[in-house]
Amino acid sequence: MVDHAGTHLDIGCGMSPRNPYDRTDLVGIDLHAGFASESPFRYVQANLSLSPIPFESDTFDSISAFDFIEHVPRQVVIDGDIALPFIRLMNEIWRVLKPGGLFYAVTPAYPSPAAFQDPTHVNIITIKTHDYFCGTRGFAKNYGFNGEFEALRVKWVTEKNAYKADESWRKTLRAWHRRLTRGRPTHLLWELRAVK
Repeated sequence: MVDHAGTHLDIGCGMSPRNPYDRTDLVGIDLHAGFASESPFRYVQANLSLSPIPFESDTFDSISAFDFIEHVPRQVVIDGDIALPFIRLMNEIWRVLKPGGLFYAVTPAYPSPAAFQDPTHVNIITIKTHDYFCGTRGFAKNYGFNGEFEALRVKWVTEKNAYKADESWRKTLRAWHRRLTRGRPTHLLWELRAVK
């Protein structure tokens, strides 16, 4: 059971930040600056592929990323050096989460065509990608990942059925109905807990 009190950060939020845990305080981050004046929530502009999350460590009770992490490059060359923006972003997510804080991500994933159809998808996620960031020996530590997550849930979902973090029996039944009538789910859901 998640306590709804606290602060939630939705990264790559656009004009409609999501709050899957129904936290009392909502903050959104996006690359585009034009949303801030129109937003009823706290909004911060940042390019999270190149910049750190602009908050102190241990600030958020939860963070979400809906259709976002597939847009963060795995590698880029900056001034002749290779940088790893996706590893850096996962470090930043872990850093700004409070101990035990939750990371909730929904992303189109391989082998679904949805993972490839958008030409701005540069980071193809698989059913095992989260493993690189989980446990004391997560393989991403070889590439500079300093944190540790525990996987609470990793499963295939239909995108619209994953906007809220609840696992009610009705939601599960609706998901099975959609799968039977509309085909395979296209997105992976990660629910990871920050171990600190």
